[in-house]
Amino acid sequence: MKLTVETEQEEDGRWIAEIVEIPGALKYAPTRDEAIAQAEALALRVIADRIEYGESPIGPIEITFAAA
Repeated sequence: MKLTVETEQEEDGRWIAEIVEIPGALKYAPTRDEAIAQAEALALRVIADRIEYGESPIGPIEITFAAA
């Protein structure tokens, strides 16, 4: 599973990071690095919830984050 992180700086200076493959997985933060870290953590929580509730196949998972 490869996840793409897209970032953009807002007019007010905040950064937003979004995981493209997971709708709604986005985070705002004061710096780009913080926004990316928070979005990655959110993505991992979403994936864990999906596995726990049987929405994803159980088995080996390889996750790679790539900045866009």
